[in-house]
Amino acid sequence: MRAESSHVGVRLCGMDLTTAHLADACIRLGIPVRTATLTPVVPGTRTSGRVLPARHAGSVDIFLEALERSQPGDVLVVDNDGRTDESCVGDLIVLEAQAAGLAGVVIWGLHRDTQDIRAIGLPVFSLGTNPTGPLSLRDRAPEALSTAEVGQWTVTSDDVVFGDDDGVLFVPAASVEAVLEKAAGIRDVERAQAERVRQGESLRSQLRFSEYLASGLTFREHLRKIGGAVEE
Repeated sequence: MRAESSHVGVRLCGMDLTTAHLADACIRLGIPVRTATLTPVVPGTRTSGRVLPARHAGSVDIFLEALERSQPGDVLVVDNDGRTDESCVGDLIVLEAQAAGLAGVVIWGLHRDTQDIRAIGLPVFSLGTNPTGPLSLRDRAPEALSTAEVGQWTVTSDDVVFGDDDGVLFVPAASVEAVLEKAAGIRDVERAQAERVRQGESLRSQLRFSEYLASGLTFREHLRKIGGAVEE
């Protein structure tokens, strides 16, 4: 995925897909939906790229070492155990990531230097902010540069991360093309339905809701039968 990852973000932006579209696509394709509720430092920013994992152990050297191994278009995914008593990424690491050609930074933990990070402009996602930097040095895990844990998920460089205002989503690199294609179809159906609502045709009418009530099907089975989209 190294050669491919630098193009993922361009395709995603060009296709105008959201993480919600991608999550629905994963469900339809039978791919586990691996998401985390992280917030962009600058609302409205988006990122996508190959996961570049780094497990924080109290020092930024792990990030610099990860960047030594990076490819343009990667996204630095930082595992700080979801800690809320310290921040682990500040403006200098974000600036260094930008200079290395990365597409963003995703932090399972907190960041600081918010004003400076916003000025840098590289997409950064985290659990929030704390002015305090790392509080202690800890032993580095053997897998510190090969895996990262984000919530309940373990991710590696075999994964691609997507992020927007709804949070972040991880997709196996081998499945990205299929997910993007399926997500684009879902987006198109939903936008067409939204436009018909604006023109005066209710969503219930479009989805033949009275027919569903008498069908004995689950709502999702009904949606698939008629080609509708509102949930998955």
